[in-house]
Amino acid sequence: MFENLTERLNKAFQFIKGESKINELNIAETLKEIRRALLDADVNYEVARDFTERVKQKALGQEVVSSKITAGQLLVKITHDELVNLMGGSKEELHLSANPSVVLMAGLQGSGKTTFAAKLAHFLKTKKSKHPLLIACDVYRPAAIEQLKILGQQINVEVFSIPNEKNPIKIAEQGIAYAKEKHYNVVIIDTAGRLSIDEEMMNEISLIKNKIHPHEILLVVDAMTGQDAVNTAKTFNDRLNITGVILSKMDGDTRGGAVLSIKAVTNKPIKFISQGEKLDALDIFYPERMADRILGMGDIVSLVEKAQQEISEEEARKFAKKMAKNQLDFEDILTQIRMMKKLGGVSNIASFLPGLSGIAKNLNTEETEKMIKHTEAIILSMTPEERKKPELLNQSRKLRIATGSGTNIQEVNRVVKMHDEMKKLAKLLNNKGAMAQIMKMFPGLGKMMN
Repeated sequence: MFENLTERLNKAFQFIKGESKINELNIAETLKEIRRALLDADVNYEVARDFTERVKQKALGQEVVSSKITAGQLLVKITHDELVNLMGGSKEELHLSANPSVVLMAGLQGSGKTTFAAKLAHFLKTKKSKHPLLIACDVYRPAAIEQLKILGQQINVEVFSIPNEKNPIKIAEQGIAYAKEKHYNVVIIDTAGRLSIDEEMMNEISLIKNKIHPHEILLVVDAMTGQDAVNTAKTFNDRLNITGVILSKMDGDTRGGAVLSIKAVTNKPIKFISQGEKLDALDIFYPERMADRILGMGDIVSLVEKAQQEISEEEARKFAKKMAKNQLDFEDILTQIRMMKKLGGVSNIASFLPGLSGIAKNLNTEETEKMIKHTEAIILSMTPEERKKPELLNQSRKLRIATGSGTNIQEVNRVVKMHDEMKKLAKLLNNKGAMAQIMKMFPGLGKMMN
């Protein structure tokens, strides 16, 4: 996510590296490069221009007050703060105090609107203790209602529909009445989209809005479409006065134009970002965390939160206990691989870590994925006893495992060596004297481990 933008911005800050004070002369080239980076990322021209002007006004004449801080670092801080402001300043919650609260979904066909409706229902049910009802009002797209019903079954959320009814207003009104009768406290209405904005679609969703008076109107836009997403958001906002934007497909080739332009152009907040097809792949939008990632500072908080969601305390406690006793085996390597998959794989984890976000795209290579798959296959080809007692692996057993996993003896030896290295690390971490030396060499580790 945003690798090219991150790289370009960090390159821009090099122009002022080592300076003791920011002035018109030494900031000019940096600002020019920042503006170019934003435009290449498909940020709205006026937004990019105004952004660099605000950075300039805040930066000019500021003294570097500490010998430990350079002018370049000061400019990074100013740029970071302005990025946060550009994206809204702080997270925006959904307003769901009414009973039932009505959420109207809008968006073009293919934006991920129907999938997001189900994701939102799952989020509200599991994270906010709500009792949601999905209402299927897309009466035009083939199988749209069936798609929503399948998604609803996966998350155990009821979907209201009226067979053969072609009037979405009637479906919405009867669905809300049903929600009141059955004591649902949130209603999420999936409406029809089009391949492009047209008057018929806008009129229809405007009529639905005027009839049901929703508490939230959420627009789903495809983050990969850049300025097209921004233009779509502006058009829908002009007609519907939306309450928030959802950026879908954030796991794709996202350059940054939409996430950095939408708030400035529409004055409406981004409330969620949606990544992937899994129904739990939904994140609240935090401007500060996103600014951290754009500038290559990582996002440890989001990674920890994601890990807490995906990995149970019992799993973590069990692993820590075995590590403390230096009893790690192949089952533990298999567990770590599966945990990594839950967190999105190597490249996704790297994108959250400071200093690694810029090279994350290079980590998700075919070779890396192949190695992980082979490691998993090799361990699965071992007997349960072999996984728990690595010392049993003689040459004949290794040959059998290589044949069973479709690999070779060299790869089996690599996995055996991986286990040996993991045990060495566990031994080191349990050695208080060795850990004290590491802490002296890397003082920042102490804060991270507390």
